[in-house]
Amino acid sequence: MDHLLELTGRAEATHFWFRGFRRFIAPVIGDLARGRDTLRLVDCGCGNGHNLGLLRPHGMAVGFDLTAGGTARARTAGWTVLRGDITHIPLASESFDVATAFDVMQCVEADVVAVREMARIVRHGGAVVMTLAAFDVLRGDHSETWQEVRRYTPTTARRLVEDAGLRADRVSFMFASLFPLMAVVRFTQRVLRRFRAPRIDSDIAVPSVPVNALLTALVIGEAALARHISMPIGSSLLVVARKP
Repeated sequence: MDHLLELTGRAEATHFWFRGFRRFIAPVIGDLARGRDTLRLVDCGCGNGHNLGLLRPHGMAVGFDLTAGGTARARTAGWTVLRGDITHIPLASESFDVATAFDVMQCVEADVVAVREMARIVRHGGAVVMTLAAFDVLRGDHSETWQEVRRYTPTTARRLVEDAGLRADRVSFMFASLFPLMAVVRFTQRVLRRFRAPRIDSDIAVPSVPVNALLTALVIGEAALARHISMPIGSSLLVVARKP
């Protein structure tokens, strides 16, 4: 896992997917903050800590991750990061305004337990923000490499947060623009699986400059549009939930 996080760290600044991801997420966190910069925010399963940059403008941002390599790289980058398990979060109850988990839950066996823990550390009226991998049809090399346990639909994502005692305020798709391409690529990967090992850098290798620029423009455009129009499908789900 540390090796995968190292590969991810190389891609996070420039890869089209990560650029688009930040354009989807930053406005959501901004809407929750409502202009405040005194919030307490935590990124659960923060990996290398890169996404703490989305939280810091709104207050004190900390993170935790299960991997030693991820926490070490995050600390080297200047972030306040603990080592911990999302199903046993090493933080006090009701101590944060916003808790996030980006592409974590699909790799956690006890996902309801993990979301309950996120709900525990959030204050009443606080928010839990998650992104989840969508649709089993999109399983491919990436799913095997990261040991995904499941993928979600809007129905199962909503059930996940409600079973954890939260109210789902938003469940929406991201990366609709990439869905056709991803469906074809991952179907091909599954068909050829018997003849080859999965690529460890699948989906996180940065493509050529022209291709990366084109796909970056595509996903950034979709992120802007998604502020006004709900996408009918996508490769990821964005969930915003509240603690009553």
